[in-house]
Amino acid sequence: MTCIASVKAHAVSAKLKHPLWTAHEELHSSSVVLVEIKTDDGLTGIGQIHGSPLKDICQYVDKLGEVVRGMDATAQVAVWEKLLSLTSPRPTGMGGRDGLPQPLPRGDRPQIMAAIGGIDIALWDIKGKALGVPVWKLLGGDGKPLFTYATGGYYELDAPLSACADELADFVNRGYRAVKLKTAGLSIAQEVERIEASRSAVGNDVLLMLDMNAAYDLEDCIRFAHAVEPYDIYWLEEPLHWYLQPADFVRLAQATTIPLAHGEREMTRFTARDFIASGALGFMQFDSTRFAGFTESLRVSHLAEQHGVRVAPHLVPEIHAHLVSAFPRLGFGVESHGNADRDPLWFELFTERAQVKDGFVHMNDLPGFGFEIDWKTVKKYAA
Repeated sequence: MTCIASVKAHAVSAKLKHPLWTAHEELHSSSVVLVEIKTDDGLTGIGQIHGSPLKDICQYVDKLGEVVRGMDATAQVAVWEKLLSLTSPRPTGMGGRDGLPQPLPRGDRPQIMAAIGGIDIALWDIKGKALGVPVWKLLGGDGKPLFTYATGGYYELDAPLSACADELADFVNRGYRAVKLKTAGLSIAQEVERIEASRSAVGNDVLLMLDMNAAYDLEDCIRFAHAVEPYDIYWLEEPLHWYLQPADFVRLAQATTIPLAHGEREMTRFTARDFIASGALGFMQFDSTRFAGFTESLRVSHLAEQHGVRVAPHLVPEIHAHLVSAFPRLGFGVESHGNADRDPLWFELFTERAQVKDGFVHMNDLPGFGFEIDWKTVKKYAA
């Protein structure tokens, strides 16, 4: 049996050339927590986490790593279920009387679910390496190139409204056939101006999605949707405020012809289930690296497929392309950042990984997730 020998977190953060904004927040860096798991027979698996605060997530990776040390490294579901059990009360959990940590703090659930996800992803990497096959082959995929789109149009406070159009046009010139624009940070009239310029710049044959970062209440979002419908928008992503629920998404879906995309902020399949089952979504964007890991992402994707909702994971194409490969009927594709200004780590962190070329992700045949870390870069940007 291949057993978990050690679990270690590495926080990495590279400063952006200049601050960027979404409708919700200012961005100063590109960051990731790498989870390195070693086994007693010499295998190493790497997981990724995108979340914050980095220090808190690393502490939970270390704490949970001690819980699973000695477990079968290829039994990722058993590990996942054991770790999730720590997030709720247990009959013998008070004071850790069962030998496990006492129930973990409710207020830390985002960081805990992120840590569980990073550990889980590393175990999938180990499983592929133990069997000598890529994860996409473990899942029954064929490893063919997968469709990808580039995200841009982050706000720069002093930039002209049309600056986003030039950036998206550059993506198209480099082979992308779909682009996503950050929106909803300005007035609806200003956003229409940005969207009109972007559509004109990329042409009518390129898919154009809008990412709203949960900027609107229901009524304002309906107004926004009606205003942008003439520009052939492929989806509205995270359109409603964080606290609004599937019933609100249903009302929005009934009010616009534009499909809705959602899921990156959901922590488990149970909340993702309610959005999928509501019938409001056209696309599910569950992110393995934010919360709960690849095991949960696979569960969410199976449920989405059963409801006719397309699988379109949020970012991290070197991991999520393996997932989409397993859903040839309803796998839409994966998200990429089109240039190093927004995500410098993706362009520096690896000595080997899936490649993005001409609007497709090209996976390799290496076992596991097929990426290798440049540890000099990890040291350079250690946080």
